[in-house]
Amino acid sequence: MSNLRAIDLFSGCGGLTVGLEDAGYRVVGAIERDDDAATVYALNHPDVHLWHCDIREVNEKDVRGQLSLKVGELDLLAACPPCQGFSTIRTRNGLRPAKDPRNSLIREVARFAEKLRPKFVLFENVPALARNRRFSNLVKRLSDTGYSTCWKICDAADYGVPQRRKRLVLLATSLGSPEFTNSPDARETVRDAIAGLPVPGNSGDELHDLPERRTDRIREMIHLIPHDGGSRSDLPEKYMLPCHRACNGFKDVYGRMHWDRVAPTITTGCFNPSRGRFLHPEQDRCISLREASLLQDFPGAYTFPAGLGKQRIATLIGNAFPRRMVSHHAAYLSTLL
Repeated sequence: MSNLRAIDLFSGCGGLTVGLEDAGYRVVGAIERDDDAATVYALNHPDVHLWHCDIREVNEKDVRGQLSLKVGELDLLAACPPCQGFSTIRTRNGLRPAKDPRNSLIREVARFAEKLRPKFVLFENVPALARNRRFSNLVKRLSDTGYSTCWKICDAADYGVPQRRKRLVLLATSLGSPEFTNSPDARETVRDAIAGLPVPGNSGDELHDLPERRTDRIREMIHLIPHDGGSRSDLPEKYMLPCHRACNGFKDVYGRMHWDRVAPTITTGCFNPSRGRFLHPEQDRCISLREASLLQDFPGAYTFPAGLGKQRIATLIGNAFPRRMVSHHAAYLSTLL
């Protein structure tokens, strides 16, 4: 059992926890408010003490008591607060911040760091947050508490994740000065991640076998999109949907993934071809939720109860922090001990 202990704030369904465990940490506590996320987290991490409630209701003294931690004993505090309020899609391309009450939850990261005094803090969010005063305030509070910090916009694909996903990553430590280390040279592609899976339907994996429901016209349109990276722009004019004729943007909509490239960012709409380049490279369907979870870097055996429904599962997957991105930074921080 590892002597390195970590707490996962805003744990979601557990992607960050998997990355911490891969890096050699023992996650001893997690906090998550969402019912479905907490259910999936508990299924996959039954040994972690989970506070299933609003983080603002959690007293840090209760956390220390439950986990038998003294101030300064925790090795790593990891946090991925909800990012929807800072997403460029919801902020008019970053020009106008969305008024989302969850934006203020970033303050909870500072509160827990100030009260628990972990040796390291690992924080992740969308790139647009870097321009927001809430992020500047977090960095200042960490600095005032005695932490040295550094931050960078990182692409998950640079860390072996088979997906293009840019994220703001902040490292903080009370032990010296942190820095970003070189990421692995090898990139994993869509082919590496999902080519070995059987055709969905009777695979025995309920997540992979969840059925699609499309109209005949949409099925025919998908069939006509060229394999391995084809797009709706390749379709004959008569198959162009009226909404596509009227809009010159969102060109990845109804596009196929490329076998030998990384996937586009896996979002909460990853099961719907009208939400992005989420068609299988050669089969006439959208990627399955198992394929989406693999592209989001979850282990192949990670459990998502199919009864939650496609939208809820896709939301959990799309909001996760890819584990290899986590493990690289968390493993580096442990070398500072």
